[in-house]
Amino acid sequence: MYRSRSYARAVECWRGFSPAGVEGLAMGVLEAIWLKRAHGGPMDPVDEAVAVEGRGLEGGADFDGHRQVTLIEREVFDRIKAEVDDSVEPVMRRANLLVSGIRLEGTRDRTLSVGDLRIQIHGETRPCGRMDEACEGLMNALDPHWNGGAHGSVVNDATISVGDEVRWEESR
Repeated sequence: MYRSRSYARAVECWRGFSPAGVEGLAMGVLEAIWLKRAHGGPMDPVDEAVAVEGRGLEGGADFDGHRQVTLIEREVFDRIKAEVDDSVEPVMRRANLLVSGIRLEGTRDRTLSVGDLRIQIHGETRPCGRMDEACEGLMNALDPHWNGGAHGSVVNDATISVGDEVRWEESR
């Protein structure tokens, strides 16, 4: 998997970071992008995606929907993989973006920058029964502490690519 030069630094920034702590200092990396082209369809990996303000990711089934973008954390998924089943992969969560080096828990109403894209976080993404279809026990593992990730809306038009820097914007 491609990792930018700042990957190691981003992981170091993540260690010990709390969303309620110092803002603007944590940096991460966009590790993967998936598009679900039809409801219930497979998650297609892509190297880049076009985000449209107020609408979502072009080509995605959730374009113009309430959850325009969904995100999950690499670190959370690595822990779940160790707890539930070594075969669990982040794509099974059916989120659009896999990020590392930042925390999503408790970030409602914050703005996340992914490359040039800004995402307004609206809340936690709760797991559904489809998770247990992928791997027994995955739904329960994703349930507490925002383990299922976050969802939000697209604030501006932008193209994002795997390897882009991810960071929290400072509150105003």
